[in-house]
Amino acid sequence: MIRAAKFIGGFAVAATLALTALSSGAMADDKDVIDYREHIMKTLDEQTAAIGQIVSGAIPDAQIVAHVEAIALAAKQAQKSFEAKVVGGEAKPEVWSNAADFNAKMTDFVVRTEKLAKDAKTGGATVVMEEMVDALTCKGCHDVYRNKK
Repeated sequence: MIRAAKFIGGFAVAATLALTALSSGAMADDKDVIDYREHIMKTLDEQTAAIGQIVSGAIPDAQIVAHVEAIALAAKQAQKSFEAKVVGGEAKPEVWSNAADFNAKMTDFVVRTEKLAKDAKTGGATVVMEEMVDALTCKGCHDVYRNKK
């Protein structure tokens, strides 16, 4: 658990520093913004895959809370990473042309993952299995706002 806490803390510090640099107008070019956004999305993908392994029974569930907390934190960072209106990468231009809908979906994602993280602390893997599909609403957004790989 200490290792997971260090990972989450380190991730939070790195993400905050990067976001501060991006939002303060530091000389990030479009490629840097896109790369950052894609790193955050990869974090979400990797943490979701880890939870999938736990839920399937392939890996013990001792770290499930840490993985869910990492997803909740990354969800917040993902939402912030789209504040810079830089078209490209896997993000479709509709992210910005339909910003109200996109932002509503991202806010909903943040709220749901925060609830999942809170519930996981008291209910562990059982609660995560019950709430995971409702919390991880990635596909609904990706279908509309993400270019297929």
